This record gives sequence, structure tokens and C-alpha cells, in this order.
Amino acid sequence: MARLPMQDEYLGTAIDFAAPVGEPALLAPDSVQWRIYKNPIALGIGGIAAVLLEFAEPRIRSGVWDHSTYKADPIGRSRRTGLVAMLACYGPASRAKAVIGQVNRMHGKVKGETPGGIRYRAMDPLLLDWVAATASYGFLMAYDRFVHALSDADKDRFMRDGDTIGREFGARHTPPTVDAFMAMMNDLEPRFEPHPIIFEFLDIIQSGRAAPGVPRFLHRAIARASVSLLPAHIRRKLDLGPRYDLTRIDRTALRFAGPLADRHVDRTAPHCQASVRLGLPYDFLFKSPAEQRRLLTA
Repeated sequence: MARLPMQDEYLGTAIDFAAPVGEPALLAPDSVQWRIYKNPIALGIGGIAAVLLEFAEPRIRSGVWDHSTYKADPIGRSRRTGLVAMLACYGPASRAKAVIGQVNRMHGKVKGETPGGIRYRAMDPLLLDWVAATASYGFLMAYDRFVHALSDADKDRFMRDGDTIGREFGARHTPPTVDAFMAMMNDLEPRFEPHPIIFEFLDIIQSGRAAPGVPRFLHRAIARASVSLLPAHIRRKLDLGPRYDLTRIDRTALRFAGPLADRHVDRTAPHCQASVRLGLPYDFLFKSPAEQRRLLTA
């Protein structure tokens, strides 16, 4: 089978989801992650929700805002983060580990003090645990709510398997269930606070600059959908009030966009290239569960 073209690069490192042929990813093709990460609507909503929960914590917010290109190039920074997430899920394990190691080395240099006088370092295990946990929670709940409902067993499996990726980034204690995530959030909540950076971030998302070809109303819907994934008491604490509520038009747009994106097959997409790399059909993830099991057994 012909090799598909290279997907992208990360800070000069070539990312090819189609090679080396046969090399497994960090997670198996029948994982819940492979099913969810193929959906750009779920990743967009879930990724924004994760950032909101991370920016609620002043140490993480200061670390990102003061030591990255986020202020100057928020869209480029978000795209690079998204590429690493796709690589961690679908990429060949050796390349995924190499790039994640590069990310960790950059983060190892990040340290400082918040405006409130709290010292931080990016590789603090507690902060790494929270970042990994918010990503898992965001992607999972966005898919469940705006694409296809998931069983409790699939949700717990997703959270458990997220530990494999989280540990590569330095996390030590990732929550194995959604309930465990909520308990983790309750422990950190006393540190949460509203901040202008959170509203600036949401304004960037709603502006449509991240994907100019997508209608602006859908960007606004995605931003509001991400806020809707936060528990009500967290929204109140962050001052994310009624102006971020989903409208009827938002719900209608997402009801069509999420499932439609889940059926869209693009042979150049990371999940299709990764399937080919493992000797599976490029549309493996779009086949029935029974057919997927047959192909994996074969």
C-alpha cells in the first residue's frame, strides 16, 4: 500500500503518521482515544475547556502566559499543542516519545513567580497531573455531549488509558475515572480565580482567527460549548456568566457539526495515516465495532 505524505512538523522535527510501517502508537487502535481524537469538533471544544481549567490555576496561567509564545502567537501555539496531542495518540511511539521529550525539556526551563507571589515551575508533578487530567476530561466530555454519548465503561477506560500519555509528559497521578477527576478538581478549586487572561483567551477563540474558513458563529458556539463543560460552581468562580451560555442556534449548529465531523473521512488525516501504518484500512475507525474487531484479529 502506498505511503501517505508527511503530515506536519514540530519545531523542525518531521512528523509522519504513516511511518515507520508497523510501528505501534502509544495507544491501541481499539482504544477510546483513537475513536475520540479523530473528531475535530470534540478536540476543539475539549481543548478549550482544558485550557480554561488550566488558566483557572494561577501558577499554570502565569507559566503559559509569561514563558511561551501564547501572547504573541496564540493560534500558532494552539496548533502546535494540537499536533503534539495527535502525535501522542496516533503517531509511532518512538517519534511520539522523542517529541514529548523535546516538550518536556523546554518546560524544564520554565519557572517563575505569579503576580500574587506564588513560585512555580512547569515540571511540578502536581501541575503536570492537572494539565494531563484536564485534557482527558475536556476531550472525553466534549465527545460525549456534542458528538456521541459514551457508556460509563468507555468513559472510565478513556480516563485510565490517558495515564499512558500523561506519564510521558511527566504526570504521576492521573485520575482513572471521571469521578476521580472531579475529586481532583475539588482539591484544587480553592486556588482557582477569575482573570482577564481567561476572557482574552475566549475572545481569541470567538474571533475565528484559529480557522478563518470556518463560519464565525461556529467558533462562538464552540467557545460557549467549552464553557458549558465546566461544572456550574467552577463557572461562577471564574465569572463565566450568562453571556457564555449556549444559545438555541449554538446547540443546533453543534448537533449537526459534531456527528458530521465524526463521519468525515480524510485519507491525509493523522488517524487515517496511522491506520495505514498498522496495516489497517485507512477508514478503519469509521467501520462498525464488529468489523474493527475482525480486522484487528486478522
